[in-house]
Parts: sequence; structure tokens; C-alpha cells
Amino acid sequence: MKFRWLVTVAAGVALLNGAVHADQLADIKKKGELVVGVLGTDEPQSYIDPKTRELVGYEVDLGRAVAQKLGVKPVFKQITLAARIPELQQGHVDLLAASLTHNKEREAQIDFSVTTFVTNQQVMVKAASPVKDVADLTGKRVATAKGSSMEVNIKKAVPTVTVISFDTSPQALVAMQQGKAVAFVNEDQSLARALVEMGDQRKDYRLLPTSISTESLALGIKKGEAGFKKAVDETLRELESSGKAQALYDQYFGAKSALKMGARRFKMESDQITE
Repeated sequence: MKFRWLVTVAAGVALLNGAVHADQLADIKKKGELVVGVLGTDEPQSYIDPKTRELVGYEVDLGRAVAQKLGVKPVFKQITLAARIPELQQGHVDLLAASLTHNKEREAQIDFSVTTFVTNQQVMVKAASPVKDVADLTGKRVATAKGSSMEVNIKKAVPTVTVISFDTSPQALVAMQQGKAVAFVNEDQSLARALVEMGDQRKDYRLLPTSISTESLALGIKKGEAGFKKAVDETLRELESSGKAQALYDQYFGAKSALKMGARRFKMESDQITE
């Protein structure tokens, strides 16, 4: 009798645990929509089209591709850099497409898709600045985005810098332009975009020759959702094999873009982890 009672209790616990840990992939298909967290302030990864006022960009298109693969509607939610992982962990978004570096520290918190982009982190200063390279930032104030890997990497490169963090990268750039910091740290594709947008004023700024880090970006997935991760990775690998991944790169970063960043240095095939 006692044994039968224990079996019943164990079965009940198993059912409860199953209910608590529902299959996210099944849930997404049931509700008919995929909620994708994007920054919306990081052109060309994700930004608001000034004409349509809609979120567009490279990572927005990746989110749309995943939703299409699942047969659901894509819904984009604009989030801040610092809120990316909490928003995913708390279930406010299903997927992060938000300039997210895949590193070992974050692997303890969330899972990642195969690599979607590889970028260098660089430093911008005013053209007249006495700072010639990264080492010259010793003891100086540097602006970057709050919650980004740039905060960590610039301190690794120059331990004595004072990092001033802002909610968005554009805010950090303005701070440097206004003299609140001597330098601005961001990813190369975002810096290239900023220089293009400056027009004739781009001559007043320059990039330091040494990169502080090479970062592998990926889509963020809630920890332990193997079925959903498999579907996301399959989507990205299909984009690669079909040539659509290259077309997206050309559109937003390469030959067909204003950035003209040169040849693509990655493929959406494997997980590349930033050390």
C-alpha cells in the first residue's frame, strides 16, 4: 500500500514538472506568433525605418525567417541592451535578435543559435584627438552602450579607462561628440554606419587601428529548449545553403549597402564562441 502511494506521488510530481517545463516550440505554434526581441537602435542590424516607422534590418529578417519556418506570425518587441537576457529568461520574448555576443559567460544563462554575424569592436575618436591607438586611452573616459560586451572588452584592453555607459549606442556616440568622453566604442558595422550618416562631418572622426575584440553574434534562446533551438538552427542553415544568407549580408553590409564592408567572414553553419 505504501509502495503504491509512493508511485502515485512520484507520478504526480513528474506530471507537475512536465507542466512547469512546457515545450516552448509547441507553445509558439499554439499561440501562432513568435515574439522576437530586437534593439531597434543598431542599424543595420535592427532599426526603425523613418518612412514606414516599422522595425527593419538584418536581424529583423532573420527573425522573420524563423517565424516563417514555424508557420507563425513574427512580432517584434524593442528592448534595451541591458534588458536582453532578462526579457528572454522571464518569457517576455521568445527569441533574441539583438546584436548578442555568444560568449562562455552568457552560455550559463541562455542558449545560442549558430553564428549569425562576426564583427570587430573598435574605438572612434575625434580626428584632432591626441589618442593614436587603444593603449593611449589609459586613464581616459570612454563611452559605450550599457549591458554590452564593449563595456567588458574595453576594460580588458585598457584596465584604467573610465567607462561611461548609456542605454543606447547613439547616445554614447553623442556623448563623445559633446566631449563627455574622449572615445566611443562600438562594433565595426555600427561605426561604419555612423560615419556614413555623418556625411561631410565624417572627416572630423577616425577609428583607432587596433580592434579590442572580435565577436561572434548569434540569436538568443531560452535555456534548455532543445526543440526550439533545433528549429532556429535549421532555419539559419537553410538560409546559408540557399544563398539567402549571403544576399542578406550584401543587402545590409556588403556590396549593395551603403557600408561596403567587404567580403563576409563567416557562415551560418556552426556555433562560434567568443573567448
